[in-house]
Parts: sequence; structure tokens; C-alpha cells
Amino acid sequence: MSAFAANPQVELVTNKGKIVLELYPDKAPATVANFLQYVKDKHYDGTVFHRVVADFVVQGGGFDVKGNQKPTRAPVKNEAQAAFKAGLKNDRGTLAMARTSDPNSASSQFYVNLKNNDFLNWPGRDGAGYAVFGKVVAGMDVVDKIGAVKTLPGDTPVDAVVVESARELPAGAAAKQS
Repeated sequence: MSAFAANPQVELVTNKGKIVLELYPDKAPATVANFLQYVKDKHYDGTVFHRVVADFVVQGGGFDVKGNQKPTRAPVKNEAQAAFKAGLKNDRGTLAMARTSDPNSASSQFYVNLKNNDFLNWPGRDGAGYAVFGKVVAGMDVVDKIGAVKTLPGDTPVDAVVVESARELPAGAAAKQS
């Protein structure tokens, strides 16, 4: 008998607290590989949650603390359909890729759902939906804290919510923290 490898986990250390994300490479392989490469490249270190919409989502991964957009790699193919069919939905606490109106434009930006957002699931309003590829397994209270910050018009937080670091955790590390 062989044991299944544990799903990869990533710890985001923010100025509001720590968040641990569990990723699902078996359900959204290209999306997870893309996200993990950005983590390994330290792309997310020093980025902000630039879009916070209470009772909807917190979004980050694309801008530094000065509001400059960070350079990205080529976008990944939208895996929303496959992820949805594998049971991943834009439910509270899930992690998904942000994108433009082009379904295949997701690069580094991600969001965490603050509530169930069924309209973001495949096929969605545009026939494509948004690819869920993980979920918060620790620190949802931190996500909620971020979701409650004061924002300016355009949903930008008044005070920056900074991702100080993003690191992949060694296998089993998060389970030991609990």
C-alpha cells in the first residue's frame, strides 16, 4: 500500500496575522503549479491585498505596497470547469484565481471568498467561471479581519494589508501546528 502525498500548504504571513492555505494539485494542477512557482520566487513577499470587498472577497498577489503592479509570468489556462467538476466551488474560505474578462488571463492574483459566491463557479456568467484551487485551513479569522478593513472608493484598503511572506510549508508542518 502506498500513502497519498499530503496536499501542499502555503503559509501567508500578513500584517494582520497568519493564513495557511491547502492547495489541490489533483483538481487544478496548472493553477497550483503556477501559484507555487510564485511562492518559490518570493513574488508575493511585500504584496498587498489591494481589493477588499466586505461579504465578498479579499484579493491580492499583484501589487506592491506602493501600488505598483508587479511583473508576472504568462497566464495559466482557466481550470474552473475541471475544478468545479472535481467538487471545488467558490465557497467561504476557498482560494481562487483572479482574472480579467479573458477567462485564460489569470497570472499571480488570487482571492479568498468571504462567503459562498456561487455565481463565480463554472460556468459562471461568462461561460468560464473562476478556478478554485485551494482553501484556508488555518487563519480564517485573519481573512475575516482583512475583509473588515476600511476601504477607499475602488475597494482599496485605507491602511495597507501586506503579505510579508509566503512560504510552502514542509509536508505535515501545518498539521503539527494545530
